[in-house]
Amino acid sequence: MDTTKLDKAIVQKAINTIKFLSVDAVEQAKSGHPGLPMGCADIAFILWNEFLRFNPADPAWPNRDRFVLSAGHGSSLIYSLLHLYGFDLPMEEVKQFRQMGSLTPGHPEYGHTPGIETTSGPLGQGFANGVGMALAERVLANKFNKNGNNIIDHFIYSLVSDGDMMEGIASEAASIAGHLGLSRLIYIYDSNNITIEGDTNFTFSEDVGKRFEAYHWQVLKVDGYDHDAIREAIIAGQKEEDCPTLIIATTHIGMGSPNKQDTASAHGEPLGEEEVKLTKEALGWPADEKFHVPDEARALFNKRVNELKDDYNSWQECFNKSIKSDAELSILWDAHFERTVPEGLEEKLLETIKKDSLATRSAAGDMIQVISKEVPALIGGSADLAPSTKTNIKGEASIGKGEFSGKNIHFGIREHAMGAMMNGMATYGGFIPYGSTFLVFSDYVRPSIRLSALMKVQVIYVFTHDSIFVGEDGPTHEPVEHVSSLRLIPNLQVIRPGDATETAAAWCAALTRRSGPTALILTRQNLPVLDRTKYAPASNLGKGAYTLLDSEGEPEMILIASGSEVSLALETAEALKKNGVNIRVVSAPCLELFDAQDEAYRASVIPERCKKLVAIEAGTSAIWHKYTGRNGLIIGIDRFGASAPCQELAEEYGFTVENVLRKIEEKWGA
Repeated sequence: MDTTKLDKAIVQKAINTIKFLSVDAVEQAKSGHPGLPMGCADIAFILWNEFLRFNPADPAWPNRDRFVLSAGHGSSLIYSLLHLYGFDLPMEEVKQFRQMGSLTPGHPEYGHTPGIETTSGPLGQGFANGVGMALAERVLANKFNKNGNNIIDHFIYSLVSDGDMMEGIASEAASIAGHLGLSRLIYIYDSNNITIEGDTNFTFSEDVGKRFEAYHWQVLKVDGYDHDAIREAIIAGQKEEDCPTLIIATTHIGMGSPNKQDTASAHGEPLGEEEVKLTKEALGWPADEKFHVPDEARALFNKRVNELKDDYNSWQECFNKSIKSDAELSILWDAHFERTVPEGLEEKLLETIKKDSLATRSAAGDMIQVISKEVPALIGGSADLAPSTKTNIKGEASIGKGEFSGKNIHFGIREHAMGAMMNGMATYGGFIPYGSTFLVFSDYVRPSIRLSALMKVQVIYVFTHDSIFVGEDGPTHEPVEHVSSLRLIPNLQVIRPGDATETAAAWCAALTRRSGPTALILTRQNLPVLDRTKYAPASNLGKGAYTLLDSEGEPEMILIASGSEVSLALETAEALKKNGVNIRVVSAPCLELFDAQDEAYRASVIPERCKKLVAIEAGTSAIWHKYTGRNGLIIGIDRFGASAPCQELAEEYGFTVENVLRKIEEKWGA
């Protein structure tokens, strides 16, 4: 819609409607951030009313423009926009801002509110999510824009803040976005120079524009209230085909508030009843009316929605002609957007195992070659560690500037950005993204892992070098607390396979799980490949923990282990059997899956009547008390590692058959 031809008074009414719906929502909740919505209402109106392509009746339309509110604390702004532009967000929900059970939580939540593209609020995350979306757009456009039909040809817009610009994750993401030339990315920087503590001069004096120019972004500067300048800058961003665009918009936080404009209090506090009244009076708004939407403004918003229907319908026609009428492209499209995983995949993965001793990272690396061919939606890479994590897909091109046909993403040494970009690709749709690094560096990815779990998106984290058995690299690179720490994140599936056969099952569990992320925890060192004609099938991994080697009768003792310690448990069991102990070995690759089983199954694996329970894992011990009880024995590591060859570390830290037997003898005399 060309708003330049509209009556300026009606345009101002529309902007004030956005502004005061946001202010009233915050005021009614007695909680929230009114300053950003007040300062950015003009920008939001120009973007949504003239440029953003969407269909409120089909929020998941693949070719919609994405709008990411990276500055998620200003959530009342996007709720006002979604309501006014016809999304399924009734006024009653706007009035229930920040209340229990509402569709308008304090920060935007993906999958909770129609029209929200990603969960934002932790600053910088939305910025990096948008970069992932822009990468996804380029890859899909490369695959499906055939014969002159642009099925994927939209933009990713984001409103970012001073706080976003300070976070390191945004720097990482901006760097790779510029390197890849993600030109469909247009970010508007709300530069209001205010944070919670006051003026940004306390902490932030860099030239952001020069920084982004160094990142290879187009940088434009505008007055955040000059509609012509905003419009021209967005058009310039759309025309730029070589790099992303940052529009630095100078704004005033709390714009229009007589006493709180340009103050820190406008950032994160309600204006207060009296100040709201003064602000409304100053801007010619009904002072005593809350959640007011003038008829002229409502008509203007509705007109924009109706205009967009023609664009949506034209796209559907083009999609049916160019994709659905082409059998090959139609199958490929569905494979992407349905994230198809074929039946019988696990058997094909097992066929890749050619050795009797294999590191699970190496096994996983062999399997990913098969998965790539069988699962078109799979895409990913590493934080500059593919030769070590074994995650490069052979025969596939590397993604680079102007080259988006491959499947290998080189994230660089940017773990923060890698995790958040994967989340952006997952929320974008059409992909199962994976990313890899050493387990010890999962700390760098943790904020994004938490958001993967919160958003319930399918993302696969491949963490290798999973214990002190990394060896000579020493304690800085030897994870100790990390597996237990990851297990504490709700809705994260953590799988530590005990051998190559369990690795196949682990990949299948990750690929078929749609309701959240999975972390695959893999070894650097070789492990024996278990003979599944002798032991229970690896497919039992789907139950989280299972009886790998059973006793001949009622078990007197149960050894529970994960990962590289499963083979140690089996060796220990053989020694105990020679001493006449009726022993059971339980492989426990995924405690989350095991806890999800019914009580009867869990009791069948670890019966309460068996009092001699031993857990063995090369990591912190605390989490295992849940399974061994107060009187059980846990052989773990509750201190940092050391730099030494792998076998010497095993002896020093007690991960030998002799030590496990000695600990059992000390505990029970058996």
